[in-house]
Parts: sequence; structure tokens; C-alpha cells
Amino acid sequence: MRKLLITCAIGVALAGCGKHDAAPQSSGDASFESKLQEQLLDAKAGSVIDIPAGHYHLARGLSLRTDGVTIRGAGMDKTVLSFKDQISGPEGLLVNANDFTIENLALEDTKGDALKINQGKNITIHGVRVEWTDGPKTTNGAYGLYPVKTQNVLIEDSVVIGASDAGIYVGQSNNIVVRRNRAERNVAGIEIENSVNADVHDNAATNNTGGILIFNMPNLSQAGHASRVFKNKVIANNTGNFAAKGAAVASVPAGSGVVVNSNDKVEIFDNDIADNQTANIIVSSYFSTNYYNKRGVAADYNPYPKGISIYGNRLKGGGDSPDGIKLKTLKTAVYGFNGHFPDVLWDGYSDPKALVNGLPPAADRICIKDVSGVLNADGPHDYKSPTTDTKPYECTLPNLPAVVLAPEPKV
Repeated sequence: MRKLLITCAIGVALAGCGKHDAAPQSSGDASFESKLQEQLLDAKAGSVIDIPAGHYHLARGLSLRTDGVTIRGAGMDKTVLSFKDQISGPEGLLVNANDFTIENLALEDTKGDALKINQGKNITIHGVRVEWTDGPKTTNGAYGLYPVKTQNVLIEDSVVIGASDAGIYVGQSNNIVVRRNRAERNVAGIEIENSVNADVHDNAATNNTGGILIFNMPNLSQAGHASRVFKNKVIANNTGNFAAKGAAVASVPAGSGVVVNSNDKVEIFDNDIADNQTANIIVSSYFSTNYYNKRGVAADYNPYPKGISIYGNRLKGGGDSPDGIKLKTLKTAVYGFNGHFPDVLWDGYSDPKALVNGLPPAADRICIKDVSGVLNADGPHDYKSPTTDTKPYECTLPNLPAVVLAPEPKV
């Protein structure tokens, strides 16, 4: 990791790091906000901006455009930047920079996204808490921790609560590790979208609408593939969907554990997944999202999930109270009024042009082991002929390689 050369606390005069002013501790001290923004504007490569413990109210969003900067607080429950009365700026903090680290602080109640990092390389988010303190609301910001079009991303030991889209979201990015985080009461707890080479492990996702989502949406800069989801606890994600109308995640049913949608080469293993009332694991296509795009769908977009490997998970409960009339009707029709969906629910969409003897090519199959059962919902025919036959999933796919960040950030 880069060497950090300059340390400037908020209370340090901007004329130079040798002169110290009293760090503003009053939550109503407007000088704190102006000094912080000035330090972000004046930062140079290697700068460390230390924010002391305190609860600070900011009225405007912050921005950073300098490479090689670290923003550091005294702890996610000690240094709190509150945007509850934010009057301008869609984000809490917008970063357009490489070699960026943020650690040990909290961002609360932002008007829009809490922390957006756009088009940066070598990004580290460590020990950051994002929270909308009034609980789940559609008016909350859409994204909590939000790197997009980034490379070499580490998100660890952080907490996100209350995002109206995704708590931890990494989109259109490459080489990603998301580990040891907690996501609660978001629409999507953790979402990897249109990204390549992602390891999502040792996280806890609970009380979200959907726990962990691996999505591939149309009309974006790249297609996603090669994600590993392992050693996570994905428990009781049954919060009603409160996403804004028209958002891609607005169609995620409450009670979704791990969801793969239209993504390729996804490996789900060694997780504890339980008590997600629609289904513990869902494999689906774009056709089941009800997501409408006015531009239509690009001709090269692949809407089918391919090369999905599910094995070695510890699953229990779930599937007993699916969200939505269609899913409730399907559950009752196949398993009875008091029954429940099995561990895996597949919407049944596969590329009809690629099938050989009714099955996809070997590398594109959905391979499932160690589950209570699989329901093919027969989405292409409006759920008219669902099947519980597990033989189509009796296969094995090669294991994906671990993601190695280059170099591994050290905090």
C-alpha cells in the first residue's frame, strides 16, 4: 500500500500543518464543514485527513478529486458526519480519485447516496458505518457504500443500514473483495452488479429485502461474471421492499436470501442461509425482474444465468411465506397451503437456442448440491408447469479462483 506522507487534522490551519487550531467539536459549528471541504479540495497525494471524535452536522455534500488521499475518523461510532439537514449535493461524499482510503467513521442520513466512488483504482473502505437513522424509507438515499466503474476494491468491517436500494453496492467494477461487513434493513443488503471477479465472504446480511444479490443488468458498460459468495450469514431477510418505483431492485421479493439474476459463473458455497421467507436461494433471469427500460435492451445483453454452482451450504427454514400473489399461488399449487418452497427457487428461464437435449452446454449449466430441493417455476409459461425434478442440476462446475487484490491493501 502507498506510503502516507502528510497528516492534517481538521483543526490544523490550512496555511500549513505546523499551526494547530482547536478542532471544532460543536455539532453546530459551521467552520468544521468549511474546513473539511477546503482540506478535501487542497489535499495532495499522500495526505491523511484525520477527523476527531465528534458528532458533526453538515448541510452540503463533500467531494474529493485528488489521488492518494486517506480520510480517517476515530471510529464508526465516534466520528459521525450527519447529513440529516443536508440542503445541497446529492451525495454525502463523492470521490473521483485513485488510491483512496476511508476508514473509521460514520455517514448518517444523507439526502442521496452516502459514499459514491466513481472510476477509481485501489479503493479501500474500512470500518465505515452508513445509516439512515429513521429506519427503512423510500426517501432514504439509494446506496450506502457505492463504488462504480472502479478497480481493485476492498470493502471490509463496515456496516450499512437503511439504504432504499443497496447497502453495499459495487457496480461495473473489476477485482473486488467484500468481507466481514454487516448489512441490515436495506432493500438489497449487498449487491454485486455487472462486475467481474468478486469475492463476497464472511458478511452478515439480515432483515433486508434481499440478502446478497449478484445481478447483471442491460445497457451498462460491461457484463458481469465470476463472483464467489461464501462463508456469509444470510438470515431472515424479510423486510418489505421499499425501493423507489422503477428501480431494478424494486422487483426483488421480500424474503430473498441469495439472489443470482442474469449473471454468469457464480459460485455459492459454505454459507449459512436460513429463514428467508420467499426462498433461501433464487436463480433468475432478467425476464423475472419486471424492470422496464425505456431504451429497450441492448442486442448483446445475455439475460440468462449461466454457470451457476451451489453446494456445501447450511440451509434451513425459509420458503414458507413468499412475497407476491404469483409466488404465493405457485407455492400453494405445488406444496399445499401449509407447505414451503425448497432451498432453491429457479424461475426456469434458459437460452432456448443453446439447449442440447433439453440442457444447456456443460459450462453453462446450473449445478446444485446439498439442498432440500429445487423448484423450476416455469416462468416462461407463466408458472403453469413447475417441476421439482432435481436431475437437471446434477453436475459439477470448475471452482472459480480467489480474487487477489494487487496489492492487498493494509489498514
